[in-house]
Amino acid sequence: MPEYDDDLRLAHALADAADAVTMARFKALDLKVETKPDMTPVSEADTATETAIRALLREARPADAILGEEYGLVGSGPRRWVVDPIDGTKNYVRGVPVWATLISLMEEDENGRFRPVVGVVSAPALGRRWWASEGGGAFAGGDLATEGRIGVSKVAALGDASFAYSSLGGWEEQGRLEGFLDLTRACWRTRGYGDFWPYMMVAEGSLDLCAEPELNLWDMAAIAVVVTEAGGRFTSLDGVDGVDGGNAAASNGLLHEELLAYVRPRG
Repeated sequence: MPEYDDDLRLAHALADAADAVTMARFKALDLKVETKPDMTPVSEADTATETAIRALLREARPADAILGEEYGLVGSGPRRWVVDPIDGTKNYVRGVPVWATLISLMEEDENGRFRPVVGVVSAPALGRRWWASEGGGAFAGGDLATEGRIGVSKVAALGDASFAYSSLGGWEEQGRLEGFLDLTRACWRTRGYGDFWPYMMVAEGSLDLCAEPELNLWDMAAIAVVVTEAGGRFTSLDGVDGVDGGNAAASNGLLHEELLAYVRPRG
């Protein structure tokens, strides 16, 4: 299995640069915010962060492609960096500290499918960072925790499980709302933490499962590596492993099939 130590070190350096940009503008009274065509917000910090990451990647990995939320895909080849400069922009622009920069390296396999092999999730306003590489395990550290390896929970009964989600939007449109609500009733505890955070808590073992009905690749690539390397499972809502489904279900693995049974569309 390939080793990704150099790529992981680079991803941390990219995250350090991103943290400097995002924290400098967090809660700034003159922060400029615009609305994109899909009616989601984008701040000057989003674009500045992605620009900074792209500049560093062009210097350090000129042969690699880059896919970012704000500026799309540049380049081609079997290696592709995937960047979400600020996951949780709505939180960021309102001064809520739950947001992160997501950085992943994806590699093309023999079937022409890209899979994430390195992931860094950096949440500087929370004082936390999570990271993982394929075959290397998952780790977390920061101001509020001692750096170390992390792992998913051993909760094996849905009635004992803690479930997290971002919002109710999208579940009804996809014909999944009834199952989603039944899932919330079946679990011991439910909370709407949102964005990257519940996936990291699944990886750490403080949550047992989470799911979202609509996501982009840059929302998922980095978090999927962390969850799976922590011993969990990351699939689409239809049960396909990986990040190609446009939605996500993550769990400690023990509860995954039960989770999928609730969130699959009901005919």
